[in-house]
Amino acid sequence: MARVFLVVLDSFGIGEAPDAAAFGDPGTNTLRSCATSAFFSMPNMDQLGLFSIDGIETGGKTAPRKDFTGRIARMQEASAGKDTTIGHWEIAGVISPAPLPTYPQGFPKEVLDEFSKQTGRGVLCNKPYSGTKVIADYGKEHMETGDLIVYTSADSVFQIAAHEEVVPVEQLYEYCRIARQILQGEHGVGRVIARPFIGTPGAFERTARRHDFSLKPPKKTILDLIKEAGRDVIAVGKIHDIFAGEGMTEFVYTTSNADGIEKMIGYEEKDFDGLCFVNLVDYDMLYGHRRDIDGYAKALAYFDEKLPQILSGLRKDDMLLVTADHGCDPGYTATTDHTREYTPCVMYGKKLAPANMGTRKTFADIAATVLDFLNVEGKVEGESML
Repeated sequence: MARVFLVVLDSFGIGEAPDAAAFGDPGTNTLRSCATSAFFSMPNMDQLGLFSIDGIETGGKTAPRKDFTGRIARMQEASAGKDTTIGHWEIAGVISPAPLPTYPQGFPKEVLDEFSKQTGRGVLCNKPYSGTKVIADYGKEHMETGDLIVYTSADSVFQIAAHEEVVPVEQLYEYCRIARQILQGEHGVGRVIARPFIGTPGAFERTARRHDFSLKPPKKTILDLIKEAGRDVIAVGKIHDIFAGEGMTEFVYTTSNADGIEKMIGYEEKDFDGLCFVNLVDYDMLYGHRRDIDGYAKALAYFDEKLPQILSGLRKDDMLLVTADHGCDPGYTATTDHTREYTPCVMYGKKLAPANMGTRKTFADIAATVLDFLNVEGKVEGESML
């Protein structure tokens, strides 16, 4: 009974990709920025080989080692994007040659008119905006009018913010489902996101009841292939939302990185055969976008502290694979958006020989590796690293 624990440290980039400048991200390096913090400490990931990956820069705080115990690689994204949806799809074996639509000038009138017609509510903002600033700037008007705060970012997202006392959360989710049905085809954004908040003018804060409504992957991913082979596919965190519920046999949401790690450890203690796919989103949501270097570094250190417990829970036929879906450099001040970076791939298993697999041309090599390890047949883009 083979098991793979595939963990995405959401936004943990390790240096600018060759095409970073084309995405407006020259010189970005999430890992290097985090290493400037006094709170940065990852000795256990170092032992597995994180700092021995090609091209790693930490400002002299770490050095490559020859005695690492993992199987490592530097991953380059082949898809035309740097967002969560496209990054995860590629990790799961689907390369996206065209970017998902973005709206730097806001959404077109025909989209918003149809949205207002179906929801019975007006729209505020309709611009790219910081998620915390948008509720500070429009929250009072929203509470007075009942109009919905609709905004976007550099990513392919349609975000709806609403105060929980004005629009109950389940009603907000229904509005998101309406938007998801409207936003197909030409306007098929990667995600429609519910952004509930609470508080009073001048003291608004977002709640943990965010929910993503994603576009379905354009073709089969490893989740589908593993499930079709009669094996288990367990989704932890926002994985269910990113893949629109496709290809899963079980899923559970999380409230934080710590909660996600504990839930994964809980699954290590259970008998299953297949894939446990975990997303730890705090790196991106709480620290990367908010350009909080110390917060990001502390969160990385926390994962590293929990790593010995995670490794001790692996059985002889298991593999742990730690990676990321894009960058979000907390030290890059030109924007607060995701950054186009290489990502790490660190694998460990009791039957897996340590090796440096160099720089890979696509995240999809992870998908091929997972299928190979689980001995599941099926074609995906990418080549196995085993």
